[in-house]
Amino acid sequence: MTSSTEKSWTGNIGSGSHVEIDVILEKICQAFNSSPFYLHNGMQMRVVDGQVEAHVSMAENLIGNVAFQILHGGVAATLLDSIGGISAMAELYKNTAPEDLMATSQKVSRLATVDMRVDYLAPGRGKYFIARAETLRLGRKGCTMRMTMVNDEDKAIATAIASYAY
Repeated sequence: MTSSTEKSWTGNIGSGSHVEIDVILEKICQAFNSSPFYLHNGMQMRVVDGQVEAHVSMAENLIGNVAFQILHGGVAATLLDSIGGISAMAELYKNTAPEDLMATSQKVSRLATVDMRVDYLAPGRGKYFIARAETLRLGRKGCTMRMTMVNDEDKAIATAIASYAY
């Protein structure tokens, strides 16, 4: 299933012209936010203070432990992996020269998770959860990211380290 907007966030950002990073970040977020999976689970990417963060509100369909009303670990892992990937994309764009924008867009379109380790630090209790990422290493063919998910009380729920190839 190919749609006309499928690659608009990677292939139509610009061709050698200077583009504001905030515009690029918003386009990447729009692409993630239009994903059927994200829509179904109420997950959302957004730009806050020049950084992308992932957000999901607690909902009945996201509960993994019914007895304790705790967020499913798979939801936490998905949010962490997604913010790691989108933040890696953002770092690639932040570190590219205008004349290399098309080559960077090609890298971004190939970005894929190679490996990820998740550590669950506390039960997934909260009204909502936010995940953020930081770059540990950005290389020519891949990168390593560290991600953290907190609840509405800013308590760390899970952390992860992942490698992405492009």
